[in-house]
Amino acid sequence: MRATRSGPPSVVVIDGRSGSGKTSLAAGLARLLGAAILPVEDLYPGWGGLAAGSAALAPALDARAYARYDWHAAAFAEQVTLDRPRRLVIEGCGALSAETLAAAARWAGGGGAGAVHAVWVDCPAEERRERALTRDGDLFRPHWESWAAQEDALFARTRPLALAREVVHAGSR
Repeated sequence: MRATRSGPPSVVVIDGRSGSGKTSLAAGLARLLGAAILPVEDLYPGWGGLAAGSAALAPALDARAYARYDWHAAAFAEQVTLDRPRRLVIEGCGALSAETLAAAARWAGGGGAGAVHAVWVDCPAEERRERALTRDGDLFRPHWESWAAQEDALFARTRPLALAREVVHAGSR
């Protein structure tokens, strides 16, 4: 990630397909920046909810709060408040859209061109699948194909790669 003359961005948005390495990148970046992390998976209403979770992101930023989805209870749970003065890293499938970038700029207080930095994480499909299934195992295995189809549909509409200011190639091969 490139810092601007005025320093690091207020908001970093990290998107990519499942298993690409978004969460690891976000964790390291958040530590470096002293930022909070907003995982988009907190907004998905279950395994069929990629588009809905993505659409909920801009309103959550504007409200500075959201109800976190509890994957074990299969229901939305407690309210999470977003701490405005801190830097923020948003990560997850569906994070990067024009609506999210506009809301992130509002979150950053309209801080100019360097206030929001958008990243796409790229990784070969076979390696992504191996990573995701190693990480989530039998929990994710039955959903892999349907999740990939949701990614295809959402990314065709939102075109996150075209919105990214930076592409990180995370594959080890």
